[in-house]
Amino acid sequence: MIHITDQMGNKLVLKGPAQRIVSLVPSQTELLFDLKAGQQVAGITRFCIHPAEQVRGKVKIGGTKTLNFDRIRALQPDLIIGNKEENVKEQIEILQQEFPVYLSDVNTLDDALQMIEHLGILSGTEVQAAETIDAIGKGLAELELDTAGRPPISAVYLIWENPLMGVGSDNFIAEMMKKAGLVNLLGSKSTGEQIQRYPATDIEEIKALNPELLLLSTEPFPFGEKHLKKYRAMLPGIRIEQADGEMFSWYGSSMLKAIPYLRTKLSSWHSTGQ
Repeated sequence: MIHITDQMGNKLVLKGPAQRIVSLVPSQTELLFDLKAGQQVAGITRFCIHPAEQVRGKVKIGGTKTLNFDRIRALQPDLIIGNKEENVKEQIEILQQEFPVYLSDVNTLDDALQMIEHLGILSGTEVQAAETIDAIGKGLAELELDTAGRPPISAVYLIWENPLMGVGSDNFIAEMMKKAGLVNLLGSKSTGEQIQRYPATDIEEIKALNPELLLLSTEPFPFGEKHLKKYRAMLPGIRIEQADGEMFSWYGSSMLKAIPYLRTKLSSWHSTGQ
């Protein structure tokens, strides 16, 4: 028997490692495959795109916020894995009435590592999960060495265009920004006493903040080359780059790819002639 409490405080009991898993979270889908539990994955969302070859043949059960309950029920899962931020509370509550649901809530690196450990237990891949956690820890230590002795870089990270929204505090992207040696200028933005996780902003505020670096994320809004040109015209003198959203916001085994990505970016940001 497997007894576990998820990151929202819900208690789950499974007879053994789950054999028919429905994943509602792209980064956790990728993690299951990297933990060698891909054969146990029965259904995924249409946003679960990694690993590309393996997910192609899996049943799609809608989007992360637009679940198809009939398809999920037809799969008869013995475990569903979701996330507080990426999925809709009311939809999760419906599923919890019928199936065991593991709900993650990842705002820090420690949260991410605990989630990896939990999915290892639930899928019977504890050894692979422990190896993944160890590799991430070593990579983060190397990244910390890279940032040591270098002055922090002030930054604004945008996730949406209309309305313009950025990364505040108490979320995983903010944590990764800090690890990459960035000072998040929107991190202390609040409404009264309430710190905003993803605050609205505008060009005038960005001008006033005058960040050394403005990052335009590829997700959830797909900022691209035309946006880089537009913002560079509006904000001359500020270094503006596209940020790979997966590298900043995917909190599973993708961190093993994110760490070398951030190390390369860190070197670029501190290079001469920027």
